Parts: sequence; C-alpha cells; structure tokens
Amino acid sequence: MYLNSIANHVHNLIVSAIQQSASDIHFSPYGETTSVHFRIHGNRIFHSALPLPMYEKMLSYFKFTSGMDIGEQKRPQNGTLQHRSNQSIFDLRLSTLPITGTESLAIRILRPMDHTPLEQLFLFPYQLMNIQKWLHYRSGMILFTGPTGSGKTTTLYALLQSLITQSSFQAITLEDPIEKNLNNIIQVQVNERAGITYDTGLKAALRHDPDLLMVGEIRDRATAQFAFRAALSGHLVISTIHARNAIGTIHRLKEMNIQQAELEQSMIAIASQQLVPVEGGDHLPNRAAILELLEGSTLQKAIQGDPSTNIIFSDFMHLRRKAYALGFIPENEVEPKK
Repeated sequence: MYLNSIANHVHNLIVSAIQQSASDIHFSPYGETTSVHFRIHGNRIFHSALPLPMYEKMLSYFKFTSGMDIGEQKRPQNGTLQHRSNQSIFDLRLSTLPITGTESLAIRILRPMDHTPLEQLFLFPYQLMNIQKWLHYRSGMILFTGPTGSGKTTTLYALLQSLITQSSFQAITLEDPIEKNLNNIIQVQVNERAGITYDTGLKAALRHDPDLLMVGEIRDRATAQFAFRAALSGHLVISTIHARNAIGTIHRLKEMNIQQAELEQSMIAIASQQLVPVEGGDHLPNRAAILELLEGSTLQKAIQGDPSTNIIFSDFMHLRRKAYALGFIPENEVEPKK
C-alpha cells in the first residue's frame, strides 16, 4: 500500500510536468521542507512543497526504479527511467547531488521526437535557408550554441533527419544521452563507465567513413580538439557548445586551446539560438527559434578578434526588435532575459 501511494504520487507529479510542457523537475530540500519546481519555457516555476520525509521516500523510489544505488548518499549519481503517457514514451534522466543531511534531485524530461516541420522551427525562414546551405560543405565545423532548453538538440535532429531524406549520407552521432532515435543514422551512446568517451567514440566513428559527424556536445578541451581535428581532416562536423552568444562561442573555443589558425581553417559557421514566444499565426508553433548567424567574412573577422574591426551582423537585440515590428512577439520579449 505504501509503495503504491508513493508510486502514484510520483506518477501524478510527472504527468503534471508533462502536461505543463516542463523540461525539468527540480527537488530542493531546505530544512523540513522540499520545494518542487518545474522548468517551463526556460523559467523556473514553483509547483509544490513536500514534507522532507515524503520527499525522501520519493527519492528512494526514484533511485530504485532508475537503477541507482539506494544506499549511496555521499556521491552524485545518474539514472534513467521511461514514462508512458497517451501512447508516447518520455525518457527521464535523473541526477542526484549530495547536500547536508540528504540529496537534491533533478529530472530532465526528454520528449518524443518532435514532428514539427523543419520550416516551422524558425521564426525567420531565411535563417533556415542559410543553415541548409552550410550542410552542403564536405568538411569543416558548424556549431550551435545557446542555453539549456533553447532547442539546440531539436534543431540538430530536425536538420539531420531532413538531410538524410534528401541525400544518401553516412551520418554518425555521438551523444550523451541519445535523446531521440533517428532513422537511417548511426547513433552512438557515450558511456564513460564502459570506456566509450567522446574521444574514443570519435576515433571509432572516423573509421566508419562518415560524411557527417554529429558530436552531441563539446564539453571539454579533449573533445573540442579531437572534433576540430576531424573537421580539418576532411569531415563535416556539427556540434553544440555552451556559450552566451555567437561571438562568445569563439572566446569559449579559444579557452579550450583551439588555435586561431584552426578556427580560421575549419569553422564554417556558428548559430547561437534563443526561443521566443510567438503571437498569432496558426502556422507557427507556440515558440520559435531566432538565431545569431556568423559565417563567411564576418565569422573570419570575429575569429581574428581585431578590436578595430567593426563586425556587423544581426544580433539577438536586432532580431527581437524585428520580430516585434512584424507582430510576431509581444513587447515584453524585445529585451532578452538575462
């Protein structure tokens, strides 16, 4: 009876998060109470408060059902679950973090493959046309950047799927985790415990004669350097990296010891992405992407970093003003959130 009660509480919480389009659930224990927040469209919104004893029972249930060690409370752990809802399967990625007296828990909700047509993901059609041109290069590096929840992965998957339907490409992805299954694409799950790191996975993938390599995320110096070597050796590589905007991506890469000459020779383009809520227009989704695009001579000037050079491109402020002037977004979205 007790287990059923906890399971029902967990089920109802996950259903509530999915119904509200939450990307994450955060459990934050403080004193005798645990706050539950949902991440919805990038905003962290309070959902409910749980007594600490109830939360700890739910935590044990989550750890058991996701394959974590229930007895381990002093080191971070990761686990996975699946949740079925309305004939759809949602993958849940769980992460615990030890804190004084207990553990916090974060759950990432990975939704089934979004079948929104590629053309409807972007607010400005010309930006999609630019990106599609990049994918005709035979070698080089294309990077997508933006905060968590900005739709980078959805964009990459949609682009890959579209590309495969148009051309006979040998495409290989290295991901941690594999968020959505794609047809006719080799997807490799990075698993450091099993010895499959981004570095070893990339080396193995290159032996499979890929036309295109997708690296789920460039997280560290070793992955960055190997990905750029792959791009320089005649492969088209696309990936994501965390940076605030398009110009910031270049600074981030230099911090990872990618040399200016490597950037100049291999970089095709950078797309920094944000999602904005869209008003009106039944042909558009509730949110659509706007992108800072750096390519060609503008990208080369940004890489060279000469402070006397005036780099002119459409930044997020310009794009938001344009979207507001065209009636796509409300006035309160013109100033991007910090």
